[in-house]
Parts: sequence; structure tokens; C-alpha cells
Amino acid sequence: MRREAALNAAILVALIAVPAWAHLSDEPFTITLATRAVILALAAVGLNIALGIGGMVSFGHAVYFGIGGYAMGILASHAQSYTPMELFGLSIEGTKSMLVIWLVAVVLSALAALVIGLLSLRTSGVYFIMITLAFGQMFFFFSISWAAYGGEDGLSIYVRNGFPGLNTLVPIQYFGLCLAILLVVLWFNARLARSPFGLALNAARQSPARAETVGLNPMRLRLVAFVISGAITGLAGALFADLNRFVSPTMFSWQLSGEITVLIIIGGVGRLMGPVAGAVVFVALEHLLGGLTEFWHIYLGAALLLVVLFARGGLVGLIAGRPGGGGGGHG
Repeated sequence: MRREAALNAAILVALIAVPAWAHLSDEPFTITLATRAVILALAAVGLNIALGIGGMVSFGHAVYFGIGGYAMGILASHAQSYTPMELFGLSIEGTKSMLVIWLVAVVLSALAALVIGLLSLRTSGVYFIMITLAFGQMFFFFSISWAAYGGEDGLSIYVRNGFPGLNTLVPIQYFGLCLAILLVVLWFNARLARSPFGLALNAARQSPARAETVGLNPMRLRLVAFVISGAITGLAGALFADLNRFVSPTMFSWQLSGEITVLIIIGGVGRLMGPVAGAVVFVALEHLLGGLTEFWHIYLGAALLLVVLFARGGLVGLIAGRPGGGGGGHG
């Protein structure tokens, strides 16, 4: 436990030190890479609540990532063009306020996760995976056909949205904002895993029948966790869209759902810092190997294969010397 806690602290120190060095060395691109890693880690932390604690293998979490991204894109585009949007006969003004955009992204993602969860959680195993994947594809093709907001070409936002007291156009300040959100969500995740709800959810994951005999409702526990997971992933989508100032249907793609899952597997399923470690490794491989060959995913696949075969607890479990995972590794 102490070894894993020390490793978690080392990961956070590295995540802060590299952008700080890049800022002092005037390397804004490195800061942008670190920001990308932090946002992907946030999305993976959201999925890890469903996967690591609840045992729900969702292959459609890009739905919530995309909803968060499009919430940002649509609101910011209307603020940018000074034209209101029409919704159910109501005229709604756009906004460049991150706080408002985050609230909208979280609420819409949570509502989508509630509806999808009510339908998907009636099944289990491969059927649950396929239903979540089907919802992801539905949203993907809907966004392609949504010509009002760019269709398959996506939607560009030419300004960075604002946060009180910060100049979000400065890379190090936007990184700090994203890192602060990640730290809050990691703290929430750790508290959730140790709370009575988290312990009950873990029990329902291990043995639903035994959980029911002591008066727990596994369906309800999983649904709440699924909604929380979707809301956090939606927030990550809004941050990601603001980072790139661009949204497109690829934010709903099944490939993105797979990438978020891969981040967790590489870092360690059920580990508190597993998603963060996985995101850092993924972005580093993407940057370093992507410059050598466009087929860099081959090396990512090889790394994933090695982790699955020889490090069942992911990189965090391997280094910390605790091979077991699956919800019990929140340290």
C-alpha cells in the first residue's frame, strides 16, 4: 500500500514537473501534450469508476466524451457568432464561460448515461458491451448527419473560452486548470471507492447474488456509478474540445472508446492512478513513435499485449508489486 502510494505521488510530481520545465524552457507544445494527457486521464478516471469498481465493460463511453465536446462547441459557436440557438421553441444564448459550459456538459452527459444505463444494464457480459457500442455508433452517425454543426467536417471554435481570473490562452494556465480538475476528480474517486456506496458496488461486482441477499440492489448501484462515470467523461470531452478548439464526430467513435479503455488497462484497472499512468504512456508513445511511423499503434498493441500477459495489475500494479486489480487497488 505504501509503495503504491509513493508511486502515485511520483506520477503526480512528474505530471507537474514536466510542464513546469517546458514553461521555463519556452516549450508550449510540450505543455499542450501534457494537457492532452491530463484530459485523457480524466476521461479514463470516469470510465474506471464503471469498469474498475463496478465491473462494467463499456465500449461506448465516447458518447459522453462527444456530448461534452459538442456541448462546448455548440454553446461557444453561438457566442462566437452572436446568434442564439433554438431548442424546443426556446431561444438560448451561447456562452464563452467555461463554468457554464462544464455544467451543461456534465448534466447532458449524466442524462445520456442515465438513459443508456437503464437500457444497457438489463444485460450483462458481451451483450452489455455490444449495447453500449451500438449507442456509440448511433451518436457517431447522428453527429455526421448534423449539418447545422459541421456534419462530418466538424465545428471549429476560433476563441478559447474563459475562466474567472485566468488567461486560458496561456498554455501553462490552461494546463493548471485541467490538472486541478483531475486532482479533484481523483480525490472524489478515492473517497467514492472507500465509501459505503463504493464498497457496496464492489460487492455487487464480485457477487450480485450475495449482494441481493443482504438487501443491496446491484442494478441501482451500477446505474448510479454509470451515471457518475458518464458525467466525468463528459467533462473531459468539454475540456478536450476547448484544448483543440474543434469538435468532430470522431469524438463519438468506437476507436476513442477503445483508447480510453486501453489507457486503464495499461495503467491498471481499478487503480487510483492507473488511468493517469496509462494516459501519460499513451500520449508519450503517440508523440515519440508517431514521428517515426504512422503505424505506431502496432507498438501500442505490443505494449498492451505485454501488460495483459505479464502485468495483470497494469504498470502501477507491476511497479508497486501488487498484481491484483479490479477495484481493490485504490490507494
